[in-house]
Order: sequence, then C-alpha cells, then structure tokens
Amino acid sequence: MGADPRFFPAQGPFSLGAIAEAAGARLAADAARIVTGVAPLGHAGPDDVAYAEGRRNLPALRATRAGAVLLAPGSEGELPEGCVALVCDQPQLAFARVAALFHPRPAPVPGIHPTAVIATDASIGAGCEVGPGAVIGAGAEIGPGCIIGPHAVVGPGCVLGAGSVLRAHASMLHCLAGAAVVLNEGARVGNEGFGFVTTKAGQHVTVPQVGRVILGDGVEIGANSCVDRGAGGDTVLGPGTRLDNLVQVGHNVRTGRGCVIVAQVGIAGSVELGDFVVIAGQAGIAGHLTLGDGVRVGAQAGVASSVPAGTDVVGSPAWPAKEFMRAIMWLRRQAAPKGNGKSGGTP
Repeated sequence: MGADPRFFPAQGPFSLGAIAEAAGARLAADAARIVTGVAPLGHAGPDDVAYAEGRRNLPALRATRAGAVLLAPGSEGELPEGCVALVCDQPQLAFARVAALFHPRPAPVPGIHPTAVIATDASIGAGCEVGPGAVIGAGAEIGPGCIIGPHAVVGPGCVLGAGSVLRAHASMLHCLAGAAVVLNEGARVGNEGFGFVTTKAGQHVTVPQVGRVILGDGVEIGANSCVDRGAGGDTVLGPGTRLDNLVQVGHNVRTGRGCVIVAQVGIAGSVELGDFVVIAGQAGIAGHLTLGDGVRVGAQAGVASSVPAGTDVVGSPAWPAKEFMRAIMWLRRQAAPKGNGKSGGTP
C-alpha cells in the first residue's frame, strides 16, 4: 500500500529506466516497464518500487510482492521471480531520491490570501504563496518561490531566501535566512534568549538580547523547536543543518555545516559545534563548550566539557563511548551475585 493520495498526490507513472537514472542504480533489463509508486518492502505491490538494506531485511525481501527493489550488490539472488533488481550502493538513499520523484515537495501556488497582513514596504518575490492569516512585517524581504503558511510570521526586517517554506504558525524574528530554508509547524526562530542577572534581593533583571539568528542555505527546523537570537553577537546554524522537533538552541550557539540535532535536545548558550556533529535525542549540552567536527553525542547524554573532533560520547556525565562501555561492564561484574565464577577487577 502506497501513500494516501488524499494527502500525497503522486507524480508519474515512471519507467524503470527513469527510476534507475534518478536513483543512480544499475538496471540489467526491463527498462521500459512502468511503475506507479513507492512503498515499504512488506507492503509493496507489483506496480511499486521498494528498497532493502541489511541482512535483517532478507526475509522480507524474499517474500516481497514489489515490482522492483533497490538493493545492494550481491543481493539480487534473494529476489522473488518477476521482481526487478535496481542495484545501488546505498539503497535507502536511492529510495529517498525515487520517493521524491513520485512525491516532490509541493510547489508554491502563487498568490496572497486576502486575510494576510503585509507591511506596505515588505518585499515579496515572484511566485510566492502567502497563506491565510500570515503576517509579514515592515521591511521584510521574501525571496522568489517561497511558501508562507497559515498564521506564519515573518518579523520586521527579516530576510528569507528563495524557495524557503514557513509552515503553519511558524515564526521568524530578528533573522536572516538563506535559500531553501524550512521552518516546520510552530517553529520559533529569533526569540529572546534566556539571559538575566539576579540581584541580591532575588530579582531577575533581563539582559537585552540584541543579536540575530543567521540560518544558512538548506537549514530545516522541526515542529515546535526554538532557536534563540544572540545576546550580542549572532546565533548561527550552518548550511544544511537539521533540527528535529522540540529542540532548544540557546543564544549565541554556532553550528557548522550539516549538523543533525535530534528531538528534545537542549543546547545552552554560546556552544560551538563543528561540521557534521550529531546530537541524539534528549541530550543536553552545557554552555560555552566546543564540540569538534564529526562529534557524535549519544541519546540522553549530559555533555559538561568540550569534546575533541571525531569523538563519540555517551552517558551523563558524558564519557568517550569506549571508556563508558568498559566502565559499565566492570560495574556489572561487581554487581554479579557471588559464587557465579566471575570476579571483580579494575576497568
């Protein structure tokens, strides 16, 4: 069973030759055969393309009813009779490209809804779609081909690059965004940072947050995530960075290229991430730290000190992953019931 056409109308149909070209896959025969959609391996029918990756999917591959399957070299012999092999090095990546062929992101429907509120000096590029109740502030600049969804807000002076999308109820304030940026539903960019000084009497005095948010090309921010503006300098998310839903990024955080920050992560102020850092779900990063290029932080880790490039850390407080696992093994040995033949020792 493929995608519900009520929500995801499909393009196509396409020939297997066109599919192979989009996927970068090798096709030995049946280039003219037509397929009409994509589907998971276990639900695909004779007119669908699916993918299989890893040994754990071999039983499903042998039983699939798919018309064609994207798979790694050497797996062709596992296919049922009549199923066509599309051989590629990264089947999941190839499937993503094929799925985008059938289900491209919706193009803007040019026009401005009559209930939208747009400042007279705002600039809106050609071919933009502005939805009901959207607000675009004074001096804002919207590039061509953007979608501003229902009740989305582009604050005064903000810049949004070409082909960007603000989904329903997303907002950007004090922000300069590049091309192809996506703010999903309810995302908040440019909020006031969490900065205050407490007096001796216990009163919290807010420190004005007068920085900006800079979003590089291709940044995507998940639903209900928040990116605070800088306190003095800027908060910067580098090109291609992805935030999952419910992520908190504090003021003056700076990321490199292609970082991935998963749901419920909290990053305190003035943290610097290198390129291609991955932070797994519910991890917390203390303020004023540096995580080097390629660092990977495990789920629910608590990072309290800077991490060198290329290091994997887990646990709370976070340790290098190998040290953490050795420590856990040692603790398990100490906790083992006496008389089981296992002795304690040092990690």
